[in-house]
Amino acid sequence: MAFFFECFFLSLSIILLFVWSSRHRRATSLPTNWPVVGMVPGLLLNIHRLHDYATELAAESGGTFQWKGPLFCNMDMLLTTNPANIHHIFSRNFSNYPKGPEFNKIFDILGDGIFNADFQIWELHRRTTLSFFTHLDFYPLLENSISDKIQHDLLPVLDHFSQAGTDVDLQDVFQRFTFDGICKLILNHDPRSLCLDMPLVACEKAFNDVVDALLYRHILPEGVWRLQKRLGIGKERKLMEASRAFDDFIYPCVDRAEEEPDRFSLLASFKKELQHMTNQNSKKFLRDTALNLMLAGRDTTGATLTWFFWLISRHPSSEAKIREEIDNCGRRVDVQKSRGMVYLHGALCETLRLYPPVALEHKAPMRPDILPCGKHLEENAKVIISLYTVGRMESVWGKDCLEFKPERWISPSGKIKHEASYKFPAFNAGPRTCLGKEMAFIQMKMVAAAILQRYRVKLVEGHVVSPRNSVILQTEHGLKVTLSKIIY
Repeated sequence: MAFFFECFFLSLSIILLFVWSSRHRRATSLPTNWPVVGMVPGLLLNIHRLHDYATELAAESGGTFQWKGPLFCNMDMLLTTNPANIHHIFSRNFSNYPKGPEFNKIFDILGDGIFNADFQIWELHRRTTLSFFTHLDFYPLLENSISDKIQHDLLPVLDHFSQAGTDVDLQDVFQRFTFDGICKLILNHDPRSLCLDMPLVACEKAFNDVVDALLYRHILPEGVWRLQKRLGIGKERKLMEASRAFDDFIYPCVDRAEEEPDRFSLLASFKKELQHMTNQNSKKFLRDTALNLMLAGRDTTGATLTWFFWLISRHPSSEAKIREEIDNCGRRVDVQKSRGMVYLHGALCETLRLYPPVALEHKAPMRPDILPCGKHLEENAKVIISLYTVGRMESVWGKDCLEFKPERWISPSGKIKHEASYKFPAFNAGPRTCLGKEMAFIQMKMVAAAILQRYRVKLVEGHVVSPRNSVILQTEHGLKVTLSKIIY
């Protein structure tokens, strides 16, 4: 009975403070730390725009902000966008910041995959995946896979919408394209979610429910989302349904892969490694491995392509330069040609700076630590690195930080200009830097070139594009466009 009384009191306090705050405008975005409920009222006022709210908090507090949650809810966390702190956490003091038990609780659906793994399991993932990506057969396999998908599925679908004169949601198209592509690459199975019928593939759509629910696990007290999970309600219900959809899709693919032990594939490589690890359930481990790479391959690349086309639709001069560069490459862009497309590379980097597909990182020190900014951290303190905010900090990128300028990535000699990963952490930083970075750029360039060679892309009038509340930075309402065929 006491528990329910406490919940009622807490809820009533939040409602009253929310009403009071909504009637009193303040000159600052920094929330008041109220007795009992902490900074929750400020959060509720901005719940519809979490990523931009985090940016305001970081900007007003010098890049690092201490968030205070309600009493006894274990919701206190440090928000930071300071490049020195990022370098310290991700690189210099890497061993003190494993994913840890708190991260694993929130991202339990990912199991023992590379995103959750620490220590020996993480080293196994990294070593095996890197060996696959650097194999002589990998890039021919990648190029053929992307080219086939573009020619046989992407272009026929876009031709259909273009000829019909109807709107198309490019975000949905890109999510289907990248889902099919990563499944073919990892599982040797093309589910054909991208085709003229645009069928509902439960596993593909389940990713959207997952990335939404995982963000809310960061801002809700653990007891609340665990209760939702036990009762099977809210976003936790969606998360459980997504887990079943993943299992139903991935396990049959794992079974088929075991019937082809000599085929060049990532799962075959992991299968060999698992022979030396008697304490691992091989099928469950392969499921987790595949799921993590599918998440990376579908959501991150699909989100970046979506934001890229939105940005160039608003910057016609940049689009014209990209088209000119693509035309100079000839009708078919392959892996080798993609590496020489400097301006397109700069435009994609600029997209990733402003709209990094992974919006935030969650860290916790094993031992007490002092960050370069001077902030003391206790053991297992929650640290949130807002990757979305880093690219929007004037102190990091200058007064033009909110402008889309591909030229900032091109050196005076006309070559690609590289930035330190702790300043540009879209692909993570330090030992956990994304292994699929080059693969992602190749795929995005080949897709962008194929579309821009054939179509003029126009945003549907009145369509509003804004970030979705999710750990993967998708658009809230898709990307509705019309396509018109270019006549040569």
